[in-house]
Amino acid sequence: MTLLVCGSLAFDTIMTFEGRFADQILPDQLHILNVSFLVPGLRREYGGCAGNIAYGLRQLGADVRPVATLGSDGHEYLERLQALGVDTCHVQLVDDHYTAQAMIMTDRDNNQITAFHPGAMSQAHRRVIQAAQGATVGIISPDGRDAMLQHAEQLKALGVPFVFDPGQGLPMFNGEELRHFIELADWAALNDYEARMLSDRTGLDYAALSRCLQGLVITLAHEGCDVWQAGVCTRVPGVQAADVVDPTGCGDAFRAALLYGLSQGWRLLDAVALGNRMGATKIASRGGQNYSFTR
Repeated sequence: MTLLVCGSLAFDTIMTFEGRFADQILPDQLHILNVSFLVPGLRREYGGCAGNIAYGLRQLGADVRPVATLGSDGHEYLERLQALGVDTCHVQLVDDHYTAQAMIMTDRDNNQITAFHPGAMSQAHRRVIQAAQGATVGIISPDGRDAMLQHAEQLKALGVPFVFDPGQGLPMFNGEELRHFIELADWAALNDYEARMLSDRTGLDYAALSRCLQGLVITLAHEGCDVWQAGVCTRVPGVQAADVVDPTGCGDAFRAALLYGLSQGWRLLDAVALGNRMGATKIASRGGQNYSFTR
């Protein structure tokens, strides 16, 4: 029983600026903006949606197979995945690109400035899913535009039910393309902002979207999740976190648990409840792949 995780593998470079961005940027000089920030705090984390979800699934003891790309600098990441017990047969190294990288700078008020270099992620469509190889459930998470479109079609053709998780990739698609994703998918998982954008672009409200799927899951941070099934909404309460340290990767931890529950044949509400608990555990640690969670 294997889960297919289509999405990005990336390095996250996280920098801490001890001041406030607002104090360094002059509103009347934005047309000639030229600023520099001293960042005494810096760390590099393993990230990307596929990597974070795969990590969470391994915490639960699930067999997972990412469908993703790494760049010429990705050998260390590949070895890490293999050390975690992740099946990397669908991870391709692209020698003429760097691995995707997010450079995130956070000020003392938790405002962030992020630069993202897609690198090898832009070549993810080269990973063609030709056989299910025992896969029971999959997910389409943020990735290169062509890869998301093609992998959704490939999972559908292979008869692998999957979760549509567009995340920050949602703005790349118009209403017609998003409606097609919904037609192909079995479930969809989005945060509140993304769900509103999906509804606006497709012209379908949450009830209508849920009637096209087995379930529409809308995450609401600490408040929990709204689960829409056949036009009916059920609130699954959130879980109190022991500590709030870093939200990076919380959504991916949630989706790992969601996938695990679905692969076990659980009710959607029970899978979501596990996701809430796993997200609350992850937020107490820094980075997307440094927490511990067991069944």
